[in-house]
Amino acid sequence: MGAHTIRLEPGADLDGFRTAIRHLVPAGIPPETVTWIEGDAASLFPEEEPTEPGPPLALPRAAAALIPPVVMHRDPERYGLLHRMVWRVARGERHLAEVASDPLVHRLAMMRKSVARDLHKMHAFLRFRRAGEGAGGRERFAAWFEPEHHILAEAAPFFSARFPSFDWSILTPDGSAHWDGRALRFGPPGRREDVPEQDAFEAGWTDYYSSTFNPARTNLAAMRAEMPKKYWHNMPETAAIAGLVREAGRRTSEMIARAPEAPVKRVPARALAAMAAQEPASLEALNAIIRASAPLVPGATQAVLGEGPLGADIAFVGEQPGDQEDLQGRPFVGPAGQLLSRALREAGIDRDRAYLTNAVKHFKFEQRGKRRIHQKPGAGEVAHYRWWLERELAFVAPRLVVALGATAVLALSGRQVPITRARGPATFDDKPYRGFVTVHPSYLLRLPDEARGEAYAGFVADLRRAAALAAEPRAA
Repeated sequence: MGAHTIRLEPGADLDGFRTAIRHLVPAGIPPETVTWIEGDAASLFPEEEPTEPGPPLALPRAAAALIPPVVMHRDPERYGLLHRMVWRVARGERHLAEVASDPLVHRLAMMRKSVARDLHKMHAFLRFRRAGEGAGGRERFAAWFEPEHHILAEAAPFFSARFPSFDWSILTPDGSAHWDGRALRFGPPGRREDVPEQDAFEAGWTDYYSSTFNPARTNLAAMRAEMPKKYWHNMPETAAIAGLVREAGRRTSEMIARAPEAPVKRVPARALAAMAAQEPASLEALNAIIRASAPLVPGATQAVLGEGPLGADIAFVGEQPGDQEDLQGRPFVGPAGQLLSRALREAGIDRDRAYLTNAVKHFKFEQRGKRRIHQKPGAGEVAHYRWWLERELAFVAPRLVVALGATAVLALSGRQVPITRARGPATFDDKPYRGFVTVHPSYLLRLPDEARGEAYAGFVADLRRAAALAAEPRAA
């Protein structure tokens, strides 16, 4: 079979790739016979010119969603990898992009993640500086940025939406973006020396950054991971970091000397800001804040805290306390908790050596006569309590966290995912522990008798799988 060469424009040539792939795949040209080159790179073989591609390929949503971000990646193999994926999908592997364990899919997913992270860093670390006047006397600003990938065209609309009232230019080694208040246009690469070194606004911004710096969370390794040094020369606040680090010990001691105080009003944004400023140094200090805090939804008798040893191999996260949990002040003591205890015994898990808690710490209910009927917490309520859950698990430091039900998955990952799709081993963002998803025991109690036996057996099987995962050695 002969060799084929496809030449694309430098950078992220999504249109060119789509044109080529709509020619290659219907023509039966396999990936191993195609060489993809960019710009003026030399070619050893005759080049294909797919000037009349076929109609768009009918790709599953998961596969189609991988293509735009991967095209922005700087890896020269990106087009060939995408060709391999589309080729396999077109030949019957319709769910390929959902198979995370497939080496090709895993590599493409890592490339997509790298591009997303680069976009986030450009949005976070790009700094505009005053560069004179633009058209009609409007203020004009300029910024220099060195992205890892070809993301300028994707990132620029964020800035035109955020800063529509002045003219600006973003210069990068690969190209430039310019906004004049009406239209966004792209141009050739820029130079760092075309951007002013500093302006008057930066002094105020540095003061603001210094006032929000939390000395109790000073972690130089984490700072470099989240704010790589390659961006520092473009960011005025980095000049203050050395002094802030030197003062961190003294300021932390002053913070510890102040007793924790609960937020006085149930305003989520203000409550979260107040909690974040306290940074409890232990689980006991965290629990003291929770006990003193008013519930987001009024009516609960008390906050129901987590229960179990620090360093437990497994932590279980449920939805929220029920009626009995609210009255007794302990998690999983009602009917669902009793069912969970039985299933844990059958799965060979010692409940006393596990850590049990809930995503939401107060009981939300509807009063019906003398009965308090459980009400599912909303996404906003889950977000309100997420600060506590994340720090709670950080103190416990389990090997594995088991999410019991959809609310727990939302609290741990920030995403709403159907349990039928997520059930089994899982990854909760960049958390240091492994994850596992299964149903909440209350789900089993709601099933009809004829279906409960099989569902319960599946639940116990899930717990056994989770126990086996937790027993595996920690990664070095």
